[in-house]
Amino acid sequence: MKKITLILAFIGMITLQSCEGPQGVPGRDGVSVEAEVFELRNVNFGFSNQFGYSIYRELIPPILNSDVLLIYRMDGTINSSTPIWQQIPRTLYLNQGELDYDFDFSRVDFTIYAGGTYDLGTTPQFLNNQTFRIVIIPGYFSAKMDYSNYDQVMEMYGLTEADVKLFSERINL
Repeated sequence: MKKITLILAFIGMITLQSCEGPQGVPGRDGVSVEAEVFELRNVNFGFSNQFGYSIYRELIPPILNSDVLLIYRMDGTINSSTPIWQQIPRTLYLNQGELDYDFDFSRVDFTIYAGGTYDLGTTPQFLNNQTFRIVIIPGYFSAKMDYSNYDQVMEMYGLTEADVKLFSERINL
């Protein structure tokens, strides 16, 4: 009886060593599936007849098909260390008319647009030296929250100001 128990214990140990734990979050080798935040600092909208005023950037490396992009525009500052972030799409109501910021994205690029009901060239302060924060949120996150609140988004995904990188640094990952 002791031999049978010993043999069963030995077989059980071999069997249990080959078991695996639960499957982790899908990702790509060498690519983080955590939330990321990048900054486009002091950029100018370019103009083309096809797209109007726009800022285009490639995402290198590409994001996953399930990932989501959030973009915030710095609308000013309270003091030198406290920026004010507004989620886009956003409409500004100016004396000249309405100015709209919008964007689209794919897994390989994004474009930020500026359009309006007047000649935007007459208000270059809304087209030049603009700063944007691009937050990449992995698709497996399903939090219900107010995504228009930049600070809440950063907190929810465990991001701090120390995690903000210039967009050009993303290319060098």
